[in-house]
Amino acid sequence: MVNVTVGIDIGGTNTVFGFIDESGNCLFEDRISTGDYEKPEAFVIAISKRIKSAAESNFFNLTGIGIGAPNANYYSGAIEDAPNLQWKGRIYISDLFRKHFDVLVALTNDANAAALGEMIYGAAKGMKDFIVITLGTGLGSGIVSNGKLVYGHDGHAGELGHTIVDHDGRLCGCGRKGCLETYASATGIVTTVIQMLEGSDRPSVLADINESEISSELIYKAAEKGDEIALAAFEYTGKILGRKLADTIALTSPEAIFLYGGLANAGKYIFAPTQYHIEKNLLNVFRNKVRLLQSGLIDRNAAVLGAAAIAVSMTDNLGS
Repeated sequence: MVNVTVGIDIGGTNTVFGFIDESGNCLFEDRISTGDYEKPEAFVIAISKRIKSAAESNFFNLTGIGIGAPNANYYSGAIEDAPNLQWKGRIYISDLFRKHFDVLVALTNDANAAALGEMIYGAAKGMKDFIVITLGTGLGSGIVSNGKLVYGHDGHAGELGHTIVDHDGRLCGCGRKGCLETYASATGIVTTVIQMLEGSDRPSVLADINESEISSELIYKAAEKGDEIALAAFEYTGKILGRKLADTIALTSPEAIFLYGGLANAGKYIFAPTQYHIEKNLLNVFRNKVRLLQSGLIDRNAAVLGAAAIAVSMTDNLGS
């Protein structure tokens, strides 16, 4: 049998899990819809059955489980008031999984998991100071300083997505207004396009699409065709993200910032305006020093790999 660690990435829409071998190869990957389960207990039962079935049919020996999730607390093993999940309050997800598996279970923030995956398996190998920004349904950030993830005293450090852009701005799932992720995310750019279409008479292929069907992928495809609204939306998104990253650089002085996730796949359309507005807003001492890079795990699941690596790391520490 092959020894594997399971990495689980819990997202607002889907949850992806993969079996990672000792060399960092994903031997099997699957997903379930997070939104199909009103209660976390039902979700854990469903995914546990899938994991056990896959392990048995592929002759995997499960040695640990690592979980990446929104608002996950590494110290407590709980998901705490995640704005992008339908489960509210404090959910002790690690304990729920331990009811079904007799192996070590470790939990961390999904963006922190992505950062760890980038450091071990991706383009951040050898770097000690960097940031990973995940641009998905929301915006997550994992900060690595001196080779270690920054958790803060309570496990919630690095919530860049919930820093404020405009105190009277868009309503965020966290209950406040104007959070960065309501502007710089897959969801945010869709909102931007809808607002631009309402206040513009410029022709756009996006105007012919029902608002509920507009996605960041369709916006990207429209930008490739030179659509003015799509291009303007990427410019606006990059401006807001770039300004915030410039502030973050002043606080953390990273060697590089990596963009990961669906919106990052838009390539130059999101990277060019973001890079421009980073440099435009940087303190002089930081200019032209920090690289803005695409994740080195663009064709792999950094969050799954990172989550698995958390469990591997904890297992190694217990054995040492």
